[in-house]
Amino acid sequence: MPKSLLFAALFAIAFASVASAQQPQTVRIRGTIEAVDGSLLSIKSRDGADMKVRMTDNVAVFGVAKTELSEIKPGSYIGVTAMPEPDGTQKAIAVHIFPENQRGAAEGFRPWDLRANSTMTNATVAETVKGADGQNILVKYKDGEKKVVVPPETPVVTFVAGDKSELKPGAKVIIFGAVKKDDGTLEANRVNVGRDGITPPM
Repeated sequence: MPKSLLFAALFAIAFASVASAQQPQTVRIRGTIEAVDGSLLSIKSRDGADMKVRMTDNVAVFGVAKTELSEIKPGSYIGVTAMPEPDGTQKAIAVHIFPENQRGAAEGFRPWDLRANSTMTNATVAETVKGADGQNILVKYKDGEKKVVVPPETPVVTFVAGDKSELKPGAKVIIFGAVKKDDGTLEANRVNVGRDGITPPM
Protein backbone atom coordinates (compact mmCIF):
# COMPACT_ATOMS: atom_id res chain seq x y z
CA MET A 1 0.00 0.00 0.00
CA PRO A 2 1.41 3.44 -0.89
CA LYS A 3 2.47 5.43 2.15
CA SER A 4 -0.04 8.22 1.43
CA LEU A 5 -2.93 5.71 1.35
CA LEU A 6 -1.69 4.09 4.55
CA PHE A 7 -1.64 7.44 6.35
CA ALA A 8 -5.11 8.25 5.00
CA ALA A 9 -6.46 4.92 6.26
CA LEU A 10 -4.86 5.36 9.69
CA PHE A 11 -6.23 8.90 9.92
CA ALA A 12 -9.73 7.69 9.05
CA ILE A 13 -9.59 4.98 11.72
CA ALA A 14 -8.28 7.44 14.33
CA PHE A 15 -10.95 10.00 13.41
CA ALA A 16 -13.71 7.38 13.65
CA SER A 17 -12.54 6.26 17.10
CA VAL A 18 -12.38 9.87 18.33
CA ALA A 19 -15.85 10.59 16.92
CA SER A 20 -17.33 7.56 18.66
CA ALA A 21 -15.61 8.50 21.91
CA GLN A 22 -17.15 11.95 21.71
CA GLN A 23 -20.72 10.64 21.47
CA PRO A 24 -22.14 11.39 24.94
CA GLN A 25 -24.06 8.65 26.70
CA THR A 26 -27.70 9.61 27.21
CA VAL A 27 -30.26 8.38 29.69
CA ARG A 28 -34.07 8.46 29.36
CA ILE A 29 -35.70 9.41 32.66
CA ARG A 30 -39.35 9.00 33.64
CA GLY A 31 -40.35 9.92 37.15
CA THR A 32 -41.63 12.37 39.72
CA ILE A 33 -39.81 15.48 40.92
CA GLU A 34 -39.12 15.22 44.64
CA ALA A 35 -37.14 18.43 45.16
CA VAL A 36 -35.78 21.40 43.24
CA ASP A 37 -32.60 23.19 44.33
CA GLY A 38 -31.77 25.92 41.83
CA SER A 39 -30.91 24.09 38.62
CA LEU A 40 -30.75 20.66 40.30
CA LEU A 41 -33.77 18.35 40.08
CA SER A 42 -34.12 15.41 42.46
CA ILE A 43 -36.25 12.83 40.66
CA LYS A 44 -37.65 9.52 41.84
CA SER A 45 -37.60 7.41 38.68
CA ARG A 46 -40.43 5.04 37.79
CA ASP A 47 -38.33 2.07 38.96
CA GLY A 48 -37.71 3.74 42.34
CA ALA A 49 -34.18 5.04 41.77
CA ASP A 50 -33.19 8.45 43.16
CA MET A 51 -31.68 10.58 40.40
CA LYS A 52 -30.07 14.02 40.38
CA VAL A 53 -30.36 15.95 37.13
CA ARG A 54 -28.78 19.33 36.56
CA MET A 55 -30.57 21.56 34.06
CA THR A 56 -28.49 23.60 31.62
CA ASP A 57 -28.75 27.39 31.74
CA ASN A 58 -30.74 27.37 28.50
CA VAL A 59 -33.01 24.45 29.46
CA ALA A 60 -36.22 24.19 27.43
CA VAL A 61 -39.34 23.22 29.39
CA PHE A 62 -42.32 21.75 27.57
CA GLY A 63 -45.71 20.94 29.02
CA VAL A 64 -47.30 17.61 28.09
CA ALA A 65 -50.99 18.44 27.74
CA LYS A 66 -53.98 16.22 27.02
CA THR A 67 -55.57 16.61 23.60
CA GLU A 68 -58.06 14.73 21.44
CA LEU A 69 -57.67 11.99 18.85
CA SER A 70 -59.53 14.27 16.41
CA GLU A 71 -56.48 16.59 16.46
CA ILE A 72 -54.48 13.95 14.55
CA LYS A 73 -54.98 14.87 10.91
CA PRO A 74 -53.21 14.14 7.61
CA GLY A 75 -49.98 16.12 7.69
CA SER A 76 -49.64 16.04 11.49
CA TYR A 77 -46.17 15.09 12.75
CA ILE A 78 -46.67 12.60 15.58
CA GLY A 79 -44.85 10.18 17.84
CA VAL A 80 -46.52 6.80 18.38
CA THR A 81 -45.55 4.61 21.32
CA ALA A 82 -46.85 1.18 20.38
CA MET A 83 -46.75 -2.58 20.63
CA PRO A 84 -46.17 -4.58 17.43
CA GLU A 85 -49.08 -6.81 16.39
CA PRO A 86 -48.71 -10.20 14.65
CA ASP A 87 -50.04 -8.73 11.37
CA GLY A 88 -47.28 -6.11 11.33
CA THR A 89 -49.38 -3.17 12.47
CA GLN A 90 -48.47 -1.10 15.52
CA LYS A 91 -51.08 -0.90 18.33
CA ALA A 92 -50.70 2.50 19.96
CA ILE A 93 -50.17 2.79 23.72
CA ALA A 94 -49.83 6.57 23.50
CA VAL A 95 -49.64 9.22 20.80
CA HIS A 96 -48.00 12.63 21.08
CA ILE A 97 -48.51 15.40 18.56
CA PHE A 98 -45.48 17.55 17.89
CA PRO A 99 -45.89 21.30 17.40
CA GLU A 100 -45.00 22.45 13.90
CA ASN A 101 -41.60 23.84 14.96
CA GLN A 102 -40.58 20.31 16.08
CA ARG A 103 -41.51 18.63 12.79
CA GLY A 104 -38.86 16.06 11.88
CA ALA A 105 -37.64 15.55 15.46
CA ALA A 106 -36.08 12.07 15.84
CA GLU A 107 -37.87 10.89 12.70
CA GLY A 108 -38.06 7.14 12.18
CA PHE A 109 -38.94 3.81 13.78
CA ARG A 110 -37.02 2.33 16.71
CA PRO A 111 -37.28 0.13 19.82
CA TRP A 112 -38.61 1.95 22.90
CA ASP A 113 -38.43 1.27 26.62
CA LEU A 114 -41.92 2.09 27.92
CA ARG A 115 -42.71 -1.63 28.02
CA ALA A 116 -40.90 -4.77 26.92
CA ASN A 117 -40.87 -4.93 23.10
CA SER A 118 -42.52 -1.52 22.71
CA THR A 119 -41.64 0.72 19.75
CA MET A 120 -41.57 4.41 18.88
CA THR A 121 -42.42 5.83 15.45
CA ASN A 122 -41.95 9.54 14.78
CA ALA A 123 -43.52 10.26 11.42
CA THR A 124 -45.98 12.27 9.35
CA VAL A 125 -49.61 11.18 9.13
CA ALA A 126 -50.42 10.20 5.52
CA GLU A 127 -54.02 9.16 6.12
CA THR A 128 -56.41 8.42 8.96
CA VAL A 129 -59.53 6.25 8.73
CA LYS A 130 -61.98 5.16 11.42
CA GLY A 131 -61.85 1.40 11.92
CA ALA A 132 -63.59 -1.24 14.00
CA ASP A 133 -60.89 -1.20 16.71
CA GLY A 134 -60.24 2.55 16.72
CA GLN A 135 -58.53 4.96 14.38
CA ASN A 136 -56.37 3.47 11.63
CA ILE A 137 -53.46 5.75 10.79
CA LEU A 138 -50.84 5.38 8.09
CA VAL A 139 -47.64 7.23 8.99
CA LYS A 140 -44.66 7.79 6.73
CA TYR A 141 -41.04 8.58 7.58
CA LYS A 142 -37.93 8.91 5.47
CA ASP A 143 -37.10 5.19 5.48
CA GLY A 144 -40.58 3.66 5.36
CA GLU A 145 -44.12 3.64 6.71
CA LYS A 146 -46.17 1.99 9.45
CA LYS A 147 -49.84 1.18 9.88
CA VAL A 148 -51.00 2.17 13.35
CA VAL A 149 -54.22 1.31 15.18
CA VAL A 150 -55.17 3.81 17.90
CA PRO A 151 -57.74 2.28 20.29
CA PRO A 152 -60.32 4.75 21.69
CA GLU A 153 -58.82 4.72 25.21
CA THR A 154 -55.29 5.59 24.01
CA PRO A 155 -53.94 8.76 25.69
CA VAL A 156 -53.24 11.51 23.15
CA VAL A 157 -51.07 14.44 24.24
CA THR A 158 -49.27 17.38 22.70
CA PHE A 159 -46.22 19.43 23.62
CA VAL A 160 -46.86 23.04 24.61
CA ALA A 161 -44.47 25.78 25.67
CA GLY A 162 -43.75 25.40 29.38
CA ASP A 163 -41.99 27.27 32.14
CA LYS A 164 -39.45 26.33 34.81
CA SER A 165 -42.05 27.26 37.44
CA GLU A 166 -43.86 24.04 36.48
CA LEU A 167 -40.88 22.00 37.67
CA LYS A 168 -41.89 21.50 41.28
CA PRO A 169 -42.26 18.60 43.72
CA GLY A 170 -44.97 16.19 42.63
CA ALA A 171 -44.72 17.02 38.93
CA LYS A 172 -44.38 14.05 36.57
CA VAL A 173 -41.60 14.40 34.01
CA ILE A 174 -39.93 12.65 31.12
CA ILE A 175 -36.44 13.60 29.95
CA PHE A 176 -35.69 11.94 26.64
CA GLY A 177 -31.92 12.39 26.64
CA ALA A 178 -30.17 13.39 29.85
CA VAL A 179 -26.43 13.44 29.13
CA LYS A 180 -24.22 11.41 31.44
CA LYS A 181 -21.13 13.49 32.16
CA ASP A 182 -17.64 12.11 32.80
CA ASP A 183 -18.09 12.55 36.56
CA GLY A 184 -21.33 10.50 36.50
CA THR A 185 -23.70 13.45 36.90
CA LEU A 186 -26.69 13.88 34.58
CA GLU A 187 -27.44 17.04 32.61
CA ALA A 188 -30.59 17.96 30.69
CA ASN A 189 -31.27 20.72 28.19
CA ARG A 190 -34.96 19.77 27.85
CA VAL A 191 -37.52 18.65 30.43
CA ASN A 192 -41.09 17.60 29.55
CA VAL A 193 -43.55 17.99 32.42
CA GLY A 194 -47.12 16.70 32.68
CA ARG A 195 -49.80 19.39 32.80
CA ASP A 196 -52.80 19.14 35.16
CA GLY A 197 -51.45 16.05 36.91
CA ILE A 198 -50.79 14.11 33.70
CA THR A 199 -48.06 11.50 33.68
CA PRO A 200 -46.35 11.81 30.27
CA PRO A 201 -47.61 8.57 28.68
CA MET A 202 -44.68 7.98 26.33
